[in-house]
Order: sequence, then structure tokens, then C-alpha cells
Amino acid sequence: MVKIRLTRIGKKKQPAYRIVAIDERKARDAEYLEQIGYYDPTKDPKICDIDKDLAAKWLNNGAQPTDTVRRLFKSEGIIK
Repeated sequence: MVKIRLTRIGKKKQPAYRIVAIDERKARDAEYLEQIGYYDPTKDPKICDIDKDLAAKWLNNGAQPTDTVRRLFKSEGIIK
């Protein structure tokens, strides 16, 4: 099954995340199928840049978002 989840990038103590579509059996930072967006919680205000078309494509194809990604999608208006 394909999941939409976060993969960590950035330096130590300065996390930033890519929102990616990835096989659920792979490790957190493994090779992903497609990058959907970017999330940086360390900035003020938090930066969340999501490609709505790609997110909708993966959701329509049956990909399941994790709880954190679902919250981000709701805040961006992708999921109601």
C-alpha cells in the first residue's frame, strides 16, 4: 500500500520535511515514488507548501495519508 508521509531532511536539531508518496514497507528516508510537498515547522509562521494536484492524484489512487499529513492536508483545504 502507498502512504503519504513525511521524510526528514535538514541538519541536526533543525528538522524540515518532504511530504512524499512512498511504499509503507520502506524506511522513513528511503527512496520515494513522488514528492508532493514541503513542510518546515521551525519557521515562524510554519511553512507548508503542498502541490494540491499531486496530493489529489495520490489520494484518488488510494494512497493513505498518515495522521500528521492528514492534519496538514486539512489545514491546506485538500481534505475536508
